[in-house]
Amino acid sequence: MAKKRKGCPFCKENIEEIDYKDIGRIRRFVSGRGKILSSKLTGVCAKHQRMLARAIKRARFLALLPFIQI
Repeated sequence: MAKKRKGCPFCKENIEEIDYKDIGRIRRFVSGRGKILSSKLTGVCAKHQRMLARAIKRARFLALLPFIQI
């Protein structure tokens, strides 16, 4: 029996742009080690996964998120 896919959480909330300053929302898509989680694990669509990766990388560069967590 095939698993039913969740839906993209960003599509459900009708979010057009993912903001790098919204750390609370972005942090859910980063692993405990600081890696970006895959869309297969999170259920994010391809369009929002690209935006999410860009937002996470910007937040890391501005020291809002750590590059790695030890």
